[in-house]
Amino acid sequence: MADTQYILPNDIGVSSLDCREAFRLLSPTERLYAHHLSRAAWYGGLAVLLQTSPEAPYIYALLSRLFRAQDPDQLRQHALAEGLTEEEYQEKLERVILGSKAAQQHPKEVRELWQTCGDLMFSLEPRLRHLGLGKEGITTYFSGDCTMEDAKLAQDFLDSQNLSAYNTRLFKEVDREGKSCYEVRLASVLGTDPTQDSEVTSKLKSYEFQGCHFQVTRGDYAPILQKVVEHLEKAKAYTANSHQEQMLAQYVDSFTQGSIEAHKRGSRFWIQDKGPIVESYIGFIESYRDPFGSRGEFEGFVAMVNKAMSAKFERLVASAEQLLKELPWPPAFEKDKFLTPDFTSLDVLTFAGSGIPAGINIPNYDDLRQTEGFKNVSLGNVLAVAYATQREKLTFLEEEDKDLYTRWKGPSFDVQVGLHELLGHGSGKLFAQDEKGVFNFDQETVINPETGEQIQSWYRSGETWDSKFSNIASSYEECRAESVGLYLCLNPQVLEIFGFQGTDAEDVIYVNWLNMVRAGLLALEFYTPEASSWRQAHMQARFVILRVLLEAGEGLVTVIPTTGSDGRPDARVRLDRSKIRSVGRPALERFLRRLQVLKSTGDVAGGRALYEGYAAVTDAPPECFLTLRDTVLLRKESRKLIVQPNTRLEGSEVRLLEYEASASGLIRSFAERFPEDGPELEEVLTRLATADARFWKGPGEAPSGQA
Repeated sequence: MADTQYILPNDIGVSSLDCREAFRLLSPTERLYAHHLSRAAWYGGLAVLLQTSPEAPYIYALLSRLFRAQDPDQLRQHALAEGLTEEEYQEKLERVILGSKAAQQHPKEVRELWQTCGDLMFSLEPRLRHLGLGKEGITTYFSGDCTMEDAKLAQDFLDSQNLSAYNTRLFKEVDREGKSCYEVRLASVLGTDPTQDSEVTSKLKSYEFQGCHFQVTRGDYAPILQKVVEHLEKAKAYTANSHQEQMLAQYVDSFTQGSIEAHKRGSRFWIQDKGPIVESYIGFIESYRDPFGSRGEFEGFVAMVNKAMSAKFERLVASAEQLLKELPWPPAFEKDKFLTPDFTSLDVLTFAGSGIPAGINIPNYDDLRQTEGFKNVSLGNVLAVAYATQREKLTFLEEEDKDLYTRWKGPSFDVQVGLHELLGHGSGKLFAQDEKGVFNFDQETVINPETGEQIQSWYRSGETWDSKFSNIASSYEECRAESVGLYLCLNPQVLEIFGFQGTDAEDVIYVNWLNMVRAGLLALEFYTPEASSWRQAHMQARFVILRVLLEAGEGLVTVIPTTGSDGRPDARVRLDRSKIRSVGRPALERFLRRLQVLKSTGDVAGGRALYEGYAAVTDAPPECFLTLRDTVLLRKESRKLIVQPNTRLEGSEVRLLEYEASASGLIRSFAERFPEDGPELEEVLTRLATADARFWKGPGEAPSGQA
């Protein structure tokens, strides 16, 4: 029997992302702007397939071809008419595909696609189960024979050339003399033609670095990014102001040339575009799924303002400077000046990427965040999906907590998201030395509160948080932001901003802390014992916080193994609400201060020792987390799938296309996403995947993924 963490039920929950009212309130020009940004995001999102696994592009092409020929209802009826039972239709994918109308129309192409991805799609070979480098997992950010040592070497090379890893992939080959040769490939429309001059052109050459050969090229995802650029160009005609126009122009330059510097310039204009009705961001942004932690997954979102909730966030922003002073580190460890950010609640129209977050704090460029600012976004209709909690499915809680949890989970999550994004990700200073040797802090007077001594380490020119802390950077930062949220939600001023006082405020605090403790236990689903690794940054962060609060002792938090009514293993988490302030707050204060000091000073060794120590999952008593992980997997509820709408241009009008919250609705939303060029995109994706198939082999393996 396969491990249950790799099994999804056929009746998995599906929710629909509702943005109808927000879209209705847009003007015709705003709808056209949103439409073209949405098209750019959806096209760019296809690059994620090429960033994930060798078989992902083929799976997409196969399903796209399948459902272009027949919608879900037609496919089902066809399969039943061909002699399959209802159960076989749900379980026998190969028979459904090879007996489909698409296979009858194009037998050779459909069979080849199935042969390429069918086995890989279902494989539970240890290396293919999760993301990782070399023998530890699968990723297409790197060729299959790259190890963590190769990734570190490549990062050192990129730092030496002041090149960002965000929009790169790394491909390794060994020449006849046994010398390692690396290709650093930039995502761009333009190829390596030297006559195509740009600010990146001078970087496109060969280098010798630490006994290895490096070649910087560009043109990764070129045909996909060409589609992105075309729609960004069209969106320019419908911008609301010069900031948006210049922002789009820089994004076009970035995707055309492969320039992260151009994307940074676009992000500067984006930061300056305060309170737009239609908000968006697009590019190679989040590094969660890079095993090394430096390469950005393509992401694009388009959303519309929710004025009522945005007003609460505006009041939180107005209080931010005062609230920052309450964070448990010395003033020297905070930014020299708080750059008042935009903070809005938005209803998502489009979120193209591997998942949809509840909130965002961007851009992720440390230099911009430190000196020019950032924006915070809370995604209201995504939160609404998260709020929908059924009492009977609330695992690991005491019965007396369930009603309170159901009532206050949504409101407490609003508070946590607001604090997490604005004052979590938006706080803290990085001590740095620029290329001229100038420090952004006073070496003589700034004292490390953990050691009582002067600052001994900092970020050198070219070093960033991601490049320095690499594969723990994302989770460490999410843990810091989550901890800030828990710490500051105890502040009465914060709760009043969100409309809570008295008993209601105390209930919000309790449920927020209880939710974090429960989330820390649920996080064990995302830990892989075989590789001693975590597969999800936020989940690892929540487990670390659970460990910190358990360590505080005095009965603040307990995790108790039990037996369920069905006779199978179960567990309960308990939080003593009377000790949140007396025991929980001091423990979190100490932990937060250590997190920030180590981050500010760029102390990688100290940061790893602290964070990886708390993130370690063992079966040591009293909690016995490895055993508890088995219970979590036994009781897990599959996360919902989310159906997103499409927009369609009909003459000069933009129409919103909505779909039912079902598997069929989800399939139709994808099938209708690219009505004009679906076949072309299938060909593009398989061609790009096949061109690189020789790289997707692990150490000692034969090449795979050939089509």
